[in-house]
Amino acid sequence: MISIDGSVVVQIINFLLLVWLMNKIVYKPIRAVLQKRKDKIGELVKDADRAADQAKVKDALYTDGIRAARKKGVAEKEKLIAIAGREEHALISDIQQKMQDELETVKLKIADEMKQARAGLEQEIDGFAEAIGQKILGRAI
Repeated sequence: MISIDGSVVVQIINFLLLVWLMNKIVYKPIRAVLQKRKDKIGELVKDADRAADQAKVKDALYTDGIRAARKKGVAEKEKLIAIAGREEHALISDIQQKMQDELETVKLKIADEMKQARAGLEQEIDGFAEAIGQKILGRAI
């Protein structure tokens, strides 16, 4: 059985003294190191969050830059297509005009050659008629 006498008081004082000494010597330095570690981790988390925010901002700027460049590229492409269309139309019109002029020249040349051929045939028609008549009749006309 436990007997309560003066040694209990000494044991209680001894226990409290040991708790106080352990707190001063062991627990406070460990708690200080843990607190420093916690503070350092907190700073690193803040730095990581700050870096993540900056990365998001830079990503947004990059995306906006790409989008603007694409819009500018599309606008430039449409502008070049419009210019090319106008140049194509002008070239086609020019070529068509040259072809019309050349066609008229060729038609006039063919008409002139037809007139010359007709005039030449009309001069020789009497000779052809006589030769055909001779062949059909089998004698000179």
